[in-house]
Amino acid sequence: MSIKNCYNFEDFRNLAKKKLPSPIFHYIDGGADDEVTLKRNTNSFDDCDLIPNVLANVGKPDLSTTIFGKKINIPVFLSPTAMQRLYHHEGDKATARAAQKFGTFYSMSSMANTTIEEISNISGGPKLFQLYVHKDKGITDDLIERSKRAGFDGMCLTVDTLVAGNRERDHRTGFTTPPKLTLQSLMSFALHPKWVFDYLTHEKFELANVAKKTDKGTNITTSVIQYVNEQYDPSMNWKDAEYIVKKWDGPFALKGVMSVEDAKRAIDIGCTAIMISNHGGRQLDGSRSPFDQLKAISDAVGDKLEIILDGGVRRGTHVLKALAAGAKACSFGRMFLFGLSVGGQEGVEKVLQNLHDEINRNMILMGCKNLSELDSSKLIYRK
Repeated sequence: MSIKNCYNFEDFRNLAKKKLPSPIFHYIDGGADDEVTLKRNTNSFDDCDLIPNVLANVGKPDLSTTIFGKKINIPVFLSPTAMQRLYHHEGDKATARAAQKFGTFYSMSSMANTTIEEISNISGGPKLFQLYVHKDKGITDDLIERSKRAGFDGMCLTVDTLVAGNRERDHRTGFTTPPKLTLQSLMSFALHPKWVFDYLTHEKFELANVAKKTDKGTNITTSVIQYVNEQYDPSMNWKDAEYIVKKWDGPFALKGVMSVEDAKRAIDIGCTAIMISNHGGRQLDGSRSPFDQLKAISDAVGDKLEIILDGGVRRGTHVLKALAAGAKACSFGRMFLFGLSVGGQEGVEKVLQNLHDEINRNMILMGCKNLSELDSSKLIYRK
């Protein structure tokens, strides 16, 4: 199978499974504990149905929306994801270029392998920086100031990763960062020589934005879990979040909001958006899916801030259901990471093109000329 024959999530996933060493593939693919929440994130979309209207003279539908003060051409964007250098040697650079081509947001993780300044230089498209609060507050402040100077359009603070989730696949496969040959991983790396060659012959693996701030930025000696547990501040609270919102002083989202109560508090501290997210099912297994919580949160605060649904999105119909339930846009991670893994920028562009085409086609089938026509009247829940 080639990239041009990848039509959906499973196609990209299956191709990535062939191309990536097992520890790398399962780091993308896996979730926490028994992965119940990981599965539910997507399956929750099946609990409701779209209701189309016919003979609506749709023509060419307008797929644009506005988030973080920027108009984007499609109501989806790329979630912030760490260490993209592991999946393809161009990593965030390829992702940022692909997002710009489709007129949507690229999101940079605090744990990116490319610097804030490098991305600013190569991409003129809309950009979002994702922040983790470090125990060393100087690192946090530095990331905020650099993102401002580099012209990033928005910031999101991830609030669901005070400690790392229990990702058992990583233990079984021998996943480490930087990748190391272990008893569990030796054979898999040996069977993927192209990945090994690309990894060894391109720029050094490091967490580029914190590399000069902590030695852990260049040497995560055991795992991502170790880095999170050693470097992130588990005592982060609402006062800390409010400080960051004010310091950024621009479009700002809390990423990881899952309750109505927290959505209301996000408004109180000055957030302009929230990202309903459970970290792709990688943190608290057994938690609700973002789509399961979307309607209740939208009913409570949808007229006061932008709601972004993050997690479980695989199809254009998932996006339409989320918008009808009250989201302003959706973000996703695994699917574009699989695309990046199999083809770099071209792979990410194919993922975005597929989603664009699905959303466009299904808007016509729904009888909707623009996204504002997707409302609760277009959705019915089975339960």
